[in-house]
Formats: sequence, structure tokens, C-alpha cells
Amino acid sequence: MTVYLARRGCHYSAVTVHKYMNAEMGLNSLVRPKRPGYRRGKPHKVFENRLRQGFHADRANQKWCTDFTYLFLKNGEVRYNCSIVDLYDRSVIASVTDSQITSSLAIRTLKKALESQPRINGELILHSDQGSQYTSKAFVEFCESVHVTQSMSKAGYPYDNAPMERYFNTLKNECINLYEFHTEDALYQAVEEFAYFTYNHVRPHSYNGYRTPYQARTASHI
Repeated sequence: MTVYLARRGCHYSAVTVHKYMNAEMGLNSLVRPKRPGYRRGKPHKVFENRLRQGFHADRANQKWCTDFTYLFLKNGEVRYNCSIVDLYDRSVIASVTDSQITSSLAIRTLKKALESQPRINGELILHSDQGSQYTSKAFVEFCESVHVTQSMSKAGYPYDNAPMERYFNTLKNECINLYEFHTEDALYQAVEEFAYFTYNHVRPHSYNGYRTPYQARTASHI
């Protein structure tokens, strides 16, 4: 919010903005729904952590991160989103939401990411947690078929995939938790609009020097 105000010529410190939003305007934090339980499967194969929290890339399509998160409809039903973020500029290059958290959803998301990008040169690393969707035989074989190198976080250590945690926190805090979604279509549309428009083209990102991911990505081609 401090950055948005500065864009309009209003320069206030983060402390001042927080004070007015909280005390004067009554804008408080939202309480998130309880996280649903996941059924863990037996891993087919686990890969070494090639990133080791090195969340920087010298070029686009060099290092991608991926993960799942849960989303709720108004009636309490759970839906799952799988997204992929490019560590070069933190842009969301693929986002798919479905009713089941499966290896098929992970594969569809990776396919969507690959199809959205121009020809990829050099090694492409895809970093994830050790969830059964990413360690499954189907997903491992798909990655091998498209020449994607898998990398995985240490079990139970979310800091190893911090950029995905941050994106999902932003998605929920600035979109999902602000509204009630009565239908799948409304939820799915909101997630895609936030990922591909708001997050990539409108929202400034501190990693990019408060440029949007799109601005950072296109600047590298100028």
C-alpha cells in the first residue's frame, strides 16, 4: 500500500500507513480457514535440493518453483490450485485449479507453463516439495520426457520453497479471503485473473525493485 500511495505522489512511511489503516479505518487482518488434511502417498522417487534456497535466476525459464494450495468455496468445499513461478522475475507462468490434488493436476500445470513460454534454452530446474504428486511415477516420467530437471525441498521445510509460500499468501490475502465464492467458475476465474493480470501486471514486487513481474521480464529484452 505504501508503494501504491507513492505512485500517486503521497509519501508516507509503512508505519504511518499501517496506523491509519488499522486504527482510523478499521482495516484488520483476515482469519484464514483451517487447512484441510492431505493423504500422503508413497514416493516413487525423491530428488536432491538443487536450489538450496538460492532463489535467484540469471535468465527467464532457468529456475521454476511449484506447489499446491487449498481454496474454499462458500459452502466449505475445498478446491486445489497448482501454480508455477519463475524465479527470474517472480512471474506466475501457470495456474490451474481443480477439485482433486493429484499428479495429473501437477502435470497439467507444467504442460501449461511449458506451452506458454518460447523455446527454452539450457537446463530448466523445477523445484517443489516432496509431495506425492511430484514424486509420483507419472510426474517424474513426464518431467524426464520434456527434459525438466526436478529439485525438491527438505521434507517438512517450507523455507526451501519460500517464493511459492509468498505467492500463495499474497493470493489469499489480496484476493481469495476478501470474497465469498459460491461457484467453481467464480473461484477459478478470480484465481486466474489475480495470477495473470493483478500479480503479473499490476502488483509491484520488492524482488524486482518494486516493478511488476511483467515490467522486469520485458525489461530484460530491451
